[in-house]
This record gives sequence, C-alpha cells and structure tokens, in this order.
Amino acid sequence: MPTRSTGQRLTLPLLIALLASVVFPLVTAANGVIVAPPPGCDPACPSPAPIAAQLEVRSHHVEVAIVDQIATTKIDQVIHNPNAWTTEGTYLFPIPNGAAVSNFTMTVDGRPVEAKILDADQARRIYDDIVRQMRDPALLAYTGQGAIQVSVFPIPPGADRQVHIQYEEVLTAENGLVRYRYPLNTERFSAKPLHDVSVRVAVKSKTPIRAIYSPSHEIAVDRPNDTSFTAGWEATDVVPSTDFDLYYSLAGEQIGASLISSYDPATREGHFLFLAAPGIDAGETQKVAKDVIVVLDTSGSMEGEKLAQAKSALTYVLGHLNPEDRFNIVEFSTGARQYDRELMPAGRAAKAIPWVEGMNARGSTDINLALLDSMALVDPARPTYVLFLTDGLPTEGETEPARILANVAQATPANVRLFTFGVGDDVDTFLLDSLVEAHHGRATYVRPGQSVEEIVSAFYAGITTPVLANVMLEIGGATTSDLYPAPLPDLFAGGQLVVAGRYTAGGPVTVTLSGEVNGARQVFTYQNLSLASTSQSDGASFVPRLWATRRVGYLLTQIRLHGENKEWIEEIVDLSVRYGIVTPYTSYLVTDENVLTKEGRSDVAQTTYDQMQSAPTQPASGARAVDAAEASGNMAGAAAPLAPTADYADQVRIVGSRAFVLRDGVWTETTYDPSTMTTTKVTFGSDDYFALTASHPDLAAAFALGPRVIAVSDGRAYEVIS
Repeated sequence: MPTRSTGQRLTLPLLIALLASVVFPLVTAANGVIVAPPPGCDPACPSPAPIAAQLEVRSHHVEVAIVDQIATTKIDQVIHNPNAWTTEGTYLFPIPNGAAVSNFTMTVDGRPVEAKILDADQARRIYDDIVRQMRDPALLAYTGQGAIQVSVFPIPPGADRQVHIQYEEVLTAENGLVRYRYPLNTERFSAKPLHDVSVRVAVKSKTPIRAIYSPSHEIAVDRPNDTSFTAGWEATDVVPSTDFDLYYSLAGEQIGASLISSYDPATREGHFLFLAAPGIDAGETQKVAKDVIVVLDTSGSMEGEKLAQAKSALTYVLGHLNPEDRFNIVEFSTGARQYDRELMPAGRAAKAIPWVEGMNARGSTDINLALLDSMALVDPARPTYVLFLTDGLPTEGETEPARILANVAQATPANVRLFTFGVGDDVDTFLLDSLVEAHHGRATYVRPGQSVEEIVSAFYAGITTPVLANVMLEIGGATTSDLYPAPLPDLFAGGQLVVAGRYTAGGPVTVTLSGEVNGARQVFTYQNLSLASTSQSDGASFVPRLWATRRVGYLLTQIRLHGENKEWIEEIVDLSVRYGIVTPYTSYLVTDENVLTKEGRSDVAQTTYDQMQSAPTQPASGARAVDAAEASGNMAGAAAPLAPTADYADQVRIVGSRAFVLRDGVWTETTYDPSTMTTTKVTFGSDDYFALTASHPDLAAAFALGPRVIAVSDGRAYEVIS
C-alpha cells in the first residue's frame, strides 16, 4: 500500500540516467507510437538500444473532410530508419476521448496492413504492460482512451516507408458546438523534430457555421460562405506538444453563440469561454453604417518606404468602404491637414486617392493637433473608427503625453473606436497603449522589416463590416467576474467574439448579447446553455489557462501604463505559478525554489515590488519598450493559452489546466505546497501505482510526465518514487 510522508523532496537521479534502464525504446510515428525492440545481438545485447536510435518522421500531413459532422481523416507520413539495423514492432494509434472510430485502414508503400481497434480497457492493459517493461510512463497520457493496434512493417536500414492512414468518426454537437481533435502530441516520444507537419480541415454543413476556433494552434481560416470553411496549420522542424483541437458552432440564428466551461470542485472556481459569431454575409442584412477617419503621420522620419507603404494601406482602406460609409483623412507633421472639412460619402473615396498620392514626408510630429482635428470630425450618432498611424514621438505643439491624453479624452465622443499603429521602435508605447485603452481600441506595432501596408490592410479587412456596436454580455443565472477582453469590442461580419471569464457556481444559464445597429438597440437571447458544475474532461481544460493568460496580460499592461501595484504583482505571481505562465517577468516559476509555498510567492511579490519601486522609470520608446507592449498586449488578447516557450520547455509542462515544474528531478504540480501538504508515496511500476492510475485518470496524465512526479488529486498529494 502507499505510505505517507512529509512533503520533503528526495534526491533523484537525472532523467538521462533513468533512460539507461529502458528495455526497448518508444519511437514516434507522429500521430501514433511504435514500440520497437532493440536490434538482434549475438549472443546478447550488452545494453538497450540508445534512446536517440529512433525512427525519424520526414513528413506528416493530415487532411480532414467533415461533411455534416462525419469526419474522414487521412494521414500521410514518410518514416525514415536512420539506423544500421532493421526496425519493426507494434504501432499504437490513440483514439481521442469520445471518438467512435470506424473504417480504419492503413497502408505501407501502398500495401494494406491489418489493424485491430481496442476499447479503453484493452488499450489501458497494453499501455500498462509497456510501461512495466520499459520503465517509461509516457503512454499513461492515453489512459482512458482507446487505441488502434497494428503490427508494424519492418523498415530496413536507411530506408523510408510511405504510410497512409484513413479513418472515419461521427462528431457530436453539444448545444450546436462541434469539436474535432487530432492526436498530434508527440513530445513524449519524439527525439527529433518533425521535418514538416500540416493539418488541413475542410468542413461543409447544411446548418450555417458561425464561430471557428482553435485553442491549440494558430490556424488560418478561409470562409467562402456560411456553410463551409477550411482551417489549416503547418510548421517545419517542430515537436508538436499539444493535440490539434478545432471547434466550430452551428446555428440558424443571425449571431450564433456557444459556451465552453470548466469547473474545479477543489477550489469551487469555474472558468468559461463564450463564442459569438455572425455569418460572413450578416452585414448584407444587418450592416452598420460607419465612419472611418485615417490619421497619417507624414513627418520627415516617414520618408521613403514607410510612407509609400502607408499610402498604399490608406488606398486599400479607401477602396474597401461600404456604400453607406463615410470617410476623411487627416495628414499631420508640423501641422495637420484634412482632406475635407467634413466626412465624405464612400462614393467620393476614389477622388481622394490623388490627394493621398501627393503626400510628402517633411517636418515634425504634432500628434496632439492631429488627434484633436480628427475628433472634431466625429458624428456622435454613428460608429466611428479612427486609424492612427505614426512612427515617432510627439515633437511639435503639445509634447507631454499626459496632457495629450487629457486633451484627447475631453474631445473624443463615446462612439469612437481608436486603433493605433506604431511603425518602428521610436514610438511612445505608453501614449499609444493609453489611447487605445481609453477609447475601446487596439494597438498594433509594425516592427522594422515588417510591411506597413500588409498589417494595416489585414487589420482593416477584419473590421470592414460591423454588425453590432457597443456590445454588452450578460449571463443570467450565474455570478461572473473578470471578463476579457474588457470592454467588449464591436462585432464584425465574418469575425467572432471570444470572451473568457470566471464564475462561482455552475448550472443552467441564459446568455444575453446586446448592442446597437444604426442607432437602434438589438438584443439576442440564448437559452438552454449551462456552465459546468462538476469537474470536466480535458475537452475544456484549456479554458482556465486561457483566462489566466488574458488576466496576466491585462495586469502587466496596467503595471506598465499606471505604475507598480503590489496587489497586481501578487496576483500575477499566483496566476503564473498556478497555471505555468512563464514570461521574462514571471521567470521566478523556474528560478525560485520556494515559489510553490504561499510564503515563497509572497516573498517573490514583495521583492519584485521593491525592485520596481527603486528601479528607474521604464522607457516608453525603443525596442525593449515595444517588446514589452507587444508581449502584454498579445497576452491580454490571446486566442489560446500561453504555452511555455522553448527557453522553459524543459522545466515546465502543462497537463490540461495543470502546470508542473521540474524541481530536483521531480515533476511537481504547482498547486502542491510543501510547507502545508504531505504526500502519499507510491512506487513507480508497482501494483498500487497502476491501480491509482486506473482509478484516477487525472493522475495517470500527470504520472506520464516521468518516473518521479508529485501530483495533486482531490486535494491530496501523491508522490511517485523509485
């Protein structure tokens, strides 16, 4: 039976020493795992085959076709054997939780091979047997999942094999939300990066498609109409660390809405993600007439390629106005010049292009005057989007940022959305970020070497057709807090609203989304939705970390713009430790030995606060300032949880919503407090060990990290020992 002990850590061997006890290595097949014995030896092998002697995946391409929720997945791989011996073994393909796989086929160099589909219990027994033999717990990550088992084809030394896999599954829709998952996580098994990998998903549906969202990968989406789309992701020389997840919602409503939620009974804390999206053609029936004012810096520093690209971007905006839109242009340097004294109809946009082409770079930078002149053009009765582009600091007229902000705040009507584009590193990030914070916008930084034209044009393409302005969200039946983004942005045709927040108790809820359309208030009500009230499967495990990523980004921005605040710093420390959010600012997660204790986190927060108090004021401009502005802004608006960067990947691991940090050779869950908790010890590979992983799937996923782990389940800490 497991024995209890204090939470004191033991001195542990390094992972590389543990690998010496491996009986035979696991080798990756990208989406599956090959269990391969060592080469034959005469009379006997003196030691196991080295872990680096693995097969290489030269390429891995996934094509998915989903037609009315029937998904056909096709996988093409080139597997290379770099060794001096023939490799063969058993291939295991883990089946995603909840998937009912059928019509599985596999061919090698065009020849079919026989496959066997295993249910979760059968697969677990095989996983456990391999773990016992190999002394490697990696396969425990798939406990609770079924698998497909194939006797692996032999691969001669130096040879390649073309592998093709195809299978079907029926995807279910929960309140109109469909999820597709592809098992791409090979981090535990791959010794070398994949040469190239891609996933392409093409979806067709009889029911209109609304939101399209991936919490795992940065996807590119092509939407030709409301009933189909293609989403894609590709990379080279990578070791995928997460499975590929794709959500899309189906709805007949003009604006479809869905909820994804996760609840932790131990902390009685829930997190939710709200998705709302109109169709790409929504603007044809519910188009908001808007005004667009472009404010363009033509000071001397813009001379050359920067101004040429900015003029091309402005020409793009003029060419993509909707018929009912209005526009104007404010050019500024030492002074400010308007294209016209009032807002002009979109039909006059072509006549403004020669005026744009005639702009020249000269003079200083009067940001204050330019913004005040642009705000004087605003019609308070219409949604107005001000695009402000500059490459420098205020050097003319009013140059004090605080007074510029006060002047603009006094002159700006509530209907204005201000979007800034800082070109280069010689911009005042505090000024630009403060402007957008006060006026419901977003700051974008165009770094040296990036194209002004491409970035501004791509941004404007996303806001061409607003369908709901002054958006508000209410969730009836639940107490919610800390919703991000805040305030909510306007909703555009073909776009979507992604809101992360917290709640205290789950259950049925009614969601109300409201906003304005051409001055009239519109209300959309969604019933039959619910927030989780018990612990959930890993399908929603990303939600708490996404919320925490946005919250940390928001707090970092507040500190950068408004100065140090001890409560903010304490919260950043707590969130970064709990959810494994590692940034240069929060690197104490891997550098401070005591950060897992409450006292240790308090000390870190106090030390950080004291250092900020005594440090010189952070620069507002320069490469480091722009780096900090981009980092906090990207976190605050993150579409997916922040994953550990390559610098910290060997020290921090994420398992669902849980974070683990490597401490003295032990993967230790960050919710484990050694000053207040004791551990129940269990010996790696023992009967108790496997019984525990069978009864606690959450522990199985944690134990898969390695042979030495401390993990917390139901408020109780377990420690795996040798």
